[in-house]
Amino acid sequence: MKKTFRIVSILEGISYLLLLFIATPIKYLVGNELFVKILGMPHGLLFLTYVVLAIILKYELNWKPKTFIIILLASVIPFGTFYIDRKYLKE
Repeated sequence: MKKTFRIVSILEGISYLLLLFIATPIKYLVGNELFVKILGMPHGLLFLTYVVLAIILKYELNWKPKTFIIILLASVIPFGTFYIDRKYLKE
């Protein structure tokens, strides 16, 4: 389960960065919403999967409440999931 969460974490982080730094500027600077539409749904699914897996792993790995909150908050901070992978998930 931890390996799956690591993969989802990295994919979620990449999709968030693409959405935030590529798709959104294109939408507002060029007026083309195509990239937001293409990247939005996969990012949303990865985000939800990240949260659900974090909840499951909270109990499997006996994360303290503070650790769990940090892991959840990292999903809404750019590059946050990469920090989580390095600090909490890497073996």
